[in-house]
Amino acid sequence: MVQHGRSAGEVRPPSQRQLRVGELIRHAVAELLARGEIMDDEVSRLMITVPEVRVSPDLRNATVYITPLGGGDHKVAEKAMARHARFIRGQVAHKINLRFAPELTFRYDDRFDESAHIDALLHSPDVARDLERPQGDADDDGQD
Repeated sequence: MVQHGRSAGEVRPPSQRQLRVGELIRHAVAELLARGEIMDDEVSRLMITVPEVRVSPDLRNATVYITPLGGGDHKVAEKAMARHARFIRGQVAHKINLRFAPELTFRYDDRFDESAHIDALLHSPDVARDLERPQGDADDDGQD
C-alpha cells in the first residue's frame, strides 16, 4: 500500500515532535539515573548512560537506548532497567507533560562498540600499509 507518495518499504524520518519527546524522555531517564533514584545495585554499579531515545509516531512507545560505562555487561543492564520500567515510566510521566506516558523498552546501544571496531580496523597494520602505498601503484592490476 502506498501512502502520501511513499513506497511500501520506505520509512519516514522521525517528526520534530518525536525528536522533542524523545529528548525529553532521555533527559528524564538520565536524571533518574544520575540522582540514584532507581534503587537497584546493578543499575548503580553499571553507571548506565542514555545516549538516545526513539519514540513511535503515535508517541505511545519509546525505545530507550542505554550503555553501561566502563564495559559493563549490557545484557545485565537491559534486564535491570526492564525490571524498573514501570517505575521509570511513572517518573517520566511526572517530569514531562504528555497525554499518555509511553511504554518504555530498553535496548543496548551498540554504536560505541561499532565505532571502536572501525577505529581498530583503521589503526590495523594492513590498513596503515595500504594508506602508505601511493595511489598510482599498479601492482594489483597485472600491469608492469
